[in-house]
Amino acid sequence: MTSQRVVPSAPNLRSRSVLAGQAAAATAEVEHALAPEPDPTAAAFFDVDNTLMQGASIFHLARGLHRRDFFTTGDIVRAAWQQLYFRIAGVEDPEHIARARSSALAFIAGHRVSELEEIGEEIFDEQMASRIWPGTRAIAQQHLDRGERVWLVTAAPVEVARVIARRLGLTGALGTVAEAVDGVYTGELVGEMLHGEGKAVAVRAIAEQEGLDLERCSAYSDSSNDLPMLSLVGHPCAVNPDAALRSHARKQGWQIRDYRMGRKVAVAGSRTALAAGVGLGAWRVARHVRRQR
Repeated sequence: MTSQRVVPSAPNLRSRSVLAGQAAAATAEVEHALAPEPDPTAAAFFDVDNTLMQGASIFHLARGLHRRDFFTTGDIVRAAWQQLYFRIAGVEDPEHIARARSSALAFIAGHRVSELEEIGEEIFDEQMASRIWPGTRAIAQQHLDRGERVWLVTAAPVEVARVIARRLGLTGALGTVAEAVDGVYTGELVGEMLHGEGKAVAVRAIAEQEGLDLERCSAYSDSSNDLPMLSLVGHPCAVNPDAALRSHARKQGWQIRDYRMGRKVAVAGSRTALAAGVGLGAWRVARHVRRQR
């Protein structure tokens, strides 16, 4: 027995099309109803290095740039010393981080801004995405779910900070601005790195521009260097804090969140063990780079 396919009549096709359109519209209405009402006066500000991301974002950027022949193996080994100190000691050494960031900005001299933005997308996938702290990312999402805006505030180049913010679905980013003429980096900074008091100045400016009530805002950081920014808002939180920030947060009754594994073991290590670990790490980085080449 041969079966025959029944072809719907034109009126039936039209009715089904109308039903599909109504269903799509209803779904959109439900999504709109579930979307949080925007809160125009509250926002959250997140530091990046060791707060949102494990390690220093500028080091991950430097590794990606090295793979693209922006600078030499010796440069990346020197950066490894600073990064390993940062990772093992769990304390942000301003001089180490400042040298790493300044060097990375110098390496981009002569390159186009659009080039770094494009490479930044690739480096995020290669180096950064897997190093985002899930706990901090969840906190940022909670703010977004409440209808609040979320900004990154970091000493990393603003182009890289914007890539991170965009890929995580955040509102935007404030970062160090590298000087560019006709779309080409000069290797100099516009002012200084966005660090310490500079972050507080940037947050105040955004608050005035966006009509934010700083008492209703939140800020997150791992470093005592960011106390000016943390003290500026009504809801500060220490995330993976260094010793000075942890002590200050406890005295002030601030929230503390620590997502690091084995932090106590790392802190308990002696300076001798630290130096040995840094030396071994730098040697391994150099060997790995030579093998890649």
